[in-house]
Amino acid sequence: MIIIGIILTAVALGFLCGLLFMLAVHALPFLAGATAALWAYHTGSGPIGAIVAGAIVALVTLVGGQIAVAVVRSSLIRAAIVLLFAVPAAIAAYHATLGLAQIGVPAQGWQEAFALIGATIVGGAAWTRLTPSAPPGGEQGVTPASSQLSSSVGNHRRVRL
Repeated sequence: MIIIGIILTAVALGFLCGLLFMLAVHALPFLAGATAALWAYHTGSGPIGAIVAGAIVALVTLVGGQIAVAVVRSSLIRAAIVLLFAVPAAIAAYHATLGLAQIGVPAQGWQEAFALIGATIVGGAAWTRLTPSAPPGGEQGVTPASSQLSSSVGNHRRVRL
């Protein structure tokens, strides 16, 4: 019985860590949605109105951030937008990892170290999920189909344009 409990605990802990890792990008939209829902509830909208308002604000925040990252050409502004999404994810990961570390690690120094490692990993994952990837070959403005043409002259080498 104890072995089954240990296995199920490990599976549950792995599931929660994986869920935290997958939902890292959505920390800012969740925060914006929760804030809007609480504001709507306290202004008298009721529970249903608060849930609807929070969901709309969260969706607008997520979609607006993705559109802004895709449309903006400046690397500096794009990095600032991605940072707006990655920092709350890293903060949430820090506190979640610290809470999990306090369960199994007795030394406070190691708890902080694990929390910082978790925050760095999840913040980096949020950063890479939101940062658009460069075109293949690292060439800007060249489509993959037109980046290589075969030349019929000479020894039939591929020519990169």
